[in-house]
Amino acid sequence: MTKMTKILFRAKNEEKKNKAGEENSEQSVNPNPVIALRDVWKTYRTGAVQLTALRGISVQIFRGEFTAIMGPSGSGKSTMMNILGCLDQMDSGSYFLNDTDISNLSQNQLAFIRNQEIGFVFQSFNLLTKITLQENVELPLVYAGLGRRERAKRAAEALEAVGLLSWARHRPNEVSGGQIQRAAIARAIVMRPALLMADEPTGNLDSRTSLDIMEVFSQLNKNGSTIVLITHEKDIASFANRIVRVEDGEIVFDSFGRDAPGPGKNH
Repeated sequence: MTKMTKILFRAKNEEKKNKAGEENSEQSVNPNPVIALRDVWKTYRTGAVQLTALRGISVQIFRGEFTAIMGPSGSGKSTMMNILGCLDQMDSGSYFLNDTDISNLSQNQLAFIRNQEIGFVFQSFNLLTKITLQENVELPLVYAGLGRRERAKRAAEALEAVGLLSWARHRPNEVSGGQIQRAAIARAIVMRPALLMADEPTGNLDSRTSLDIMEVFSQLNKNGSTIVLITHEKDIASFANRIVRVEDGEIVFDSFGRDAPGPGKNH
């Protein structure tokens, strides 16, 4: 390598470092979180018995983050997930989703937000067994009123993103559990939501298939998806780049700004 080549090589590397630094700086001061919860409380009442599930929860989750919410049974993580997913309403506090204040929306308005802004992946796959994987993936688009050609195009893109395009014409009872969950993920992303929520998505899968599914989530996150994962398993949470731990209705740990476990660190 000549002296001039070495100088140009160093200059090119310095340019890349400066560009990366600028990008990281922009991300670190991102003023518009996808999720912003502030002082959220939720109490369930049954007759004279009441249980406070969330106690003043405040958290922000930014675009492009992969966040795992962890906690033991009864910690409040499922209640937090239900509120984040617009499946339940808080008693007090505020919730902004993708810059929209949804704290006091009606049930019909929340249903619209769920369809447009949030993709769900559950432990139980919830696919219809009598139609194909592609038709299952198209269902949210049907409810949204999209035409047949656009539905087919988007469903194919979603299935390709999870490595399942060649199985599009098969029914759920013709594929494995891991493939069914991949189809459920495709259905969750087909509306191109601001937020992808996964509630114990590997709970019904064996260890090897669970790792395969988490690799799918990791790839979606690398491609720009904002993901919130609910889990009690450390191995599964280690795929996230941020961990929030909930106990007794409060956030007791948040790795935001710390060296949290992430893809490749423990795998």
